[in-house]
Amino acid sequence: MEKVGFFEFGLHAAPHRPILGWPTGVSPPVKFALHYLFSQAEFGLMCPLAVTELAAMLVLRYGSPELREKYGKRMISLDPAELLQGAQFMTEKAGGSDVGANELLAVPDGDRFRLHGEKWFCSNADCGVAVLLARIDGDPPGTAGLTAFVVPRDLDDGTRNAYRIVRLKDKMGSKSLASGEIAYDGAVAYMLGERRRGVKILLDQVNMSRLSHGMRAAATMRRALHESLAFARSRTLFGKPAISQPLMRRQLLQVLIPAEQALSTSCYGGDVLRRAEQGSNSAAELLRIITPVIKMRSNRDNVAATGKAIEIRGGNGVIEDWVNSRLLRYSFIPVLWEGTSVINAIDTVRRAIGREGAQRALRAELHRLLAEADGLPAVYRDRLRGLADRSIDYAEQVAKQPGLEKYSGLATSRLYHALSAVLLAWEGCRIGRTGDARRLLMSRFVVEHRLDPPSPLAAPEAAAWEDEAEALLLDDAPVPLAQAGAVVSHGRSA
Repeated sequence: MEKVGFFEFGLHAAPHRPILGWPTGVSPPVKFALHYLFSQAEFGLMCPLAVTELAAMLVLRYGSPELREKYGKRMISLDPAELLQGAQFMTEKAGGSDVGANELLAVPDGDRFRLHGEKWFCSNADCGVAVLLARIDGDPPGTAGLTAFVVPRDLDDGTRNAYRIVRLKDKMGSKSLASGEIAYDGAVAYMLGERRRGVKILLDQVNMSRLSHGMRAAATMRRALHESLAFARSRTLFGKPAISQPLMRRQLLQVLIPAEQALSTSCYGGDVLRRAEQGSNSAAELLRIITPVIKMRSNRDNVAATGKAIEIRGGNGVIEDWVNSRLLRYSFIPVLWEGTSVINAIDTVRRAIGREGAQRALRAELHRLLAEADGLPAVYRDRLRGLADRSIDYAEQVAKQPGLEKYSGLATSRLYHALSAVLLAWEGCRIGRTGDARRLLMSRFVVEHRLDPPSPLAAPEAAAWEDEAEALLLDDAPVPLAQAGAVVSHGRSA
């Protein structure tokens, strides 16, 4: 799989050089699409590919000419004899989510530094080049005192650098990826960028990494959905095909809908990232809020969806002959990467909204997408616009009142569901012009089950729209836009 990812497809080098016949480095949407395909086969090894690409980006962007020539070029090589895999080592015992508490010490040694201390959770532990944060001896505490460094595994004379992989972590998931604890005993390191600007430098890769995790969540859920559909279409229960059973159909949609929400939001995030990299200030402002929103909710949904897929398969779902239990173990890992759910919710509400006012860009963007959705029934357009505004208003209220911070996770989830419902409707209308508007149907499922559900104690009602939508989504035939529009306009949406 490393051969496929690094040398046949060059996923680690995709933004930096031509691959697969592409004339230049690929744009973020193309890169994330490649992540989506690869991760459906092997989630664990997607990490070395992604962290090598991001470490290379930091070295090439912030490194001296010597560092770029010595390490940066080799980190994007497609030659097995030349490639240096990369990583970012952030976590320490004292500093997990609170990076400012990190204690790794950097002592000047001529034109380089010597590292003393430990890193506690290092994925791709045997990489050729690591980018990390350390505090130069005498610099102040907190994030303001951290500097970025490049640490090679091997020195110029071919000997190993002075650090040890103390042990490998016995993780519950992504066992195909080595994560270790590393002790630095005077290891040689080179400053990356300016002194005490380390956090700013490392944050340069956070948006890309968080969006990649959203796409990897979409990929894991897509694989779980494929497994579930294969089972439901081939199994007979109580004399009928499993896929025709009402409760089975409901379970299948509980995997399908979050998988498609994650796909739509992550693809959209990649395009916003592309626009921001091209210099759009409005896209940069929008990216600031949607990135933690996508990261938090898509990865939380991944845990539930892969668990549901185990239940769909039944007893065989927990047998290692099938992929389901591995998908479930995988799903817990990215919840923790690039900030836990709590950290991403705080980033969304306290920082992106409370400090930077980025919700204004999100409101304008959702209104724009709805206005562009040609063929969207007016009654459903109005409902989506109202729910989007209410979701943003709710998040603003939480951001303004410190006593409401405990609702930051709920506010972030509402923003995600509003974004995904609007995107799915917009996509359904655009794709529906050529004959398949099924994503518009998915939008209504998000609205009715995640964004604006009826009271759980309300009297159950027969939902004709839902029965029709289920049948259309679980069938392979294209859904005409007019038919999808009639379904989303029926019943409660009116």
